[in-house]
Parts: sequence; C-alpha cells; structure tokens
Amino acid sequence: MKVPGAGSPISIVPQPGCVVVKFHGIQVASSTRALVMHETNYPPVYYIPREDIAEQYFARTDHTSYCPYKGDASYYSLQIPGHEGANAVWSYEHPKVSVAQIGGYVAFYPDEVTFEVLKT
Repeated sequence: MKVPGAGSPISIVPQPGCVVVKFHGIQVASSTRALVMHETNYPPVYYIPREDIAEQYFARTDHTSYCPYKGDASYYSLQIPGHEGANAVWSYEHPKVSVAQIGGYVAFYPDEVTFEVLKT
C-alpha cells in the first residue's frame, strides 16, 4: 500500500518468514505475521501483532508522540531482570486510516533490540 504524503510516502508490506525480537538475549516477540513499513528517509520498521509479543516484558509508559502520517503513538518499556529499555516500543492504537494496517501492532527501536528474520 503506497500512501503519498508531503515528501514522506509510506508503504506497508507483509514480512515473509518469522521475525524474532530479542532484548538482551530474551525473546520478547516472534511473529510470522509481521509487517514492514518503509518510509522515505527512514530505515524499514518491523511491526509485530500485539498477540505475538511476550506481554510480561512490556510496561506501558506515559510517553506519547505524534506523527502527521500515522497519528498518536503510545509507548512501552521493555523490562527483564537487570535491564530496562525505556520507551523502547511504540504502538499506534488508533492509526490514521491511510496506515490502518498497523493498528494492534507494536514496533521496536532497533538500538534497543535485535531482530532475526527466519525463513519459513
């Protein structure tokens, strides 16, 4: 899906295979239903369905942000014994219609986690 915008087109496509997300070596998400968002001038971003995350490692925070193309984002910290990734995860719970596919999905800052894409 291409979404033209003022200098920032967005495309969202299914990611083939299984995307595994780890935080300090602990698997916090794994999905064969991941999406990848491509947005001009930004690296690709994996979006994982909320059903495919290990909720015990996620803690909602008060942090929010706004994107004119996607809407209001809420944030989560990742927490495992001895490590916290403050606001390392975000979600557009009510995204704009043009990117409705990412509703119910979460994304991760790549400097906080590692990703592995496994072929299925």
